Amino acid sequence: RPPNRLGYADLICYALNAPEEVQDSEPKNFREALENIDGKEWLKAMNKEMLSLEKNQTWELVPLPRNKRVVGSMWVFKKIEGIPGVEAPRYKARLVANGFTQVEEIDYNEIFSPVVKHC
Repeated sequence: RPPNRLGYADLICYALNAPEEVQDSEPKNFREALENIDGKEWLKAMNKEMLSLEKNQTWELVPLPRNKRVVGSMWVFKKIEGIPGVEAPRYKARLVANGFTQVEEIDYNEIFSPVVKHC
């Protein structure tokens, strides 16, 4: 039995909206993105990201040295809701490195992050 502070109308409204919230959730990985109802849109977003990375010469393909590992990567997805009836939703996909798999003194010696220094 629901608490008295919540009427049955609120409970029914929540139950009817719950599947919509689950269905519109953003994919957590590549497989979920392709199996998603918006799979074609996510694939377009991933292709756009790959083209951008190639255009900006983000990386250079080199032979893998002995006793070294490749840093893995994963896709991060974001759906930006547009204004209903005015703007269509936008699908964003970013390819990010799994930097947490690196081991200090083996995979890197120092970390550098450019920051602005105020005078």
